[in-house]
Amino acid sequence: MAKRIGHFSLLALAFCCLAYAYEPKPLQDFCVADPNSSVFVNGMACKNPMQTQANDFYFSGLHLRGNTSNPFGLMVQPVTVAQLPGLNTLGISMVRIDYAPWGINPPHTHPRATEIITVLEGTLEVGFVTSTPEYRLITKVLYKGDVFVFPVGLVHFQQNVGNKNAVAIGALSSQNPGAIMIGNVVFGSNPPISSEILAKGFQVDKKVVDLLKEKF
Repeated sequence: MAKRIGHFSLLALAFCCLAYAYEPKPLQDFCVADPNSSVFVNGMACKNPMQTQANDFYFSGLHLRGNTSNPFGLMVQPVTVAQLPGLNTLGISMVRIDYAPWGINPPHTHPRATEIITVLEGTLEVGFVTSTPEYRLITKVLYKGDVFVFPVGLVHFQQNVGNKNAVAIGALSSQNPGAIMIGNVVFGSNPPISSEILAKGFQVDKKVVDLLKEKF
């Protein structure tokens, strides 16, 4: 019996650790971010709660169409703790994503968040790739009103596969999800990764790597 209880305790501890692997629950009603604080913490320091106002919990602008006149045909309007201080410690954020016809949100990851998107306009092809050893592509075409989820940390993408503008709203399970754009990270890091390393890693000629670096 004692052995069974011990196993149960270990299992409960494991589930507890999994549940709080990213952002813990807040310990007070709110902790509005104070961007002017000199205190360095894992997140943002709290503003004096007696000085908080309604605007600390408010953001306006997601009704505005984004400017997609760029090589990707994409505009992402984030609403993280940087734009909405009241999100601090709450473990959530959101984005509006605008796509020009055939515009693309290129392969990227969010190191600290799962993302769930809802298509408001247009038709999107979306997908993510599982981790080693399968590297399996899971992809689907979405229409207005459809919802799709990208698990935390996995490389994913979206492309507008229609001839009209598309819009999606994304919700993320972090106040500061981060974004790692694969092309920028690999070919545009500062200082740059050695071309010899990248050529060997991608099994291509060094000239190909140098050409890609020029683009990023």
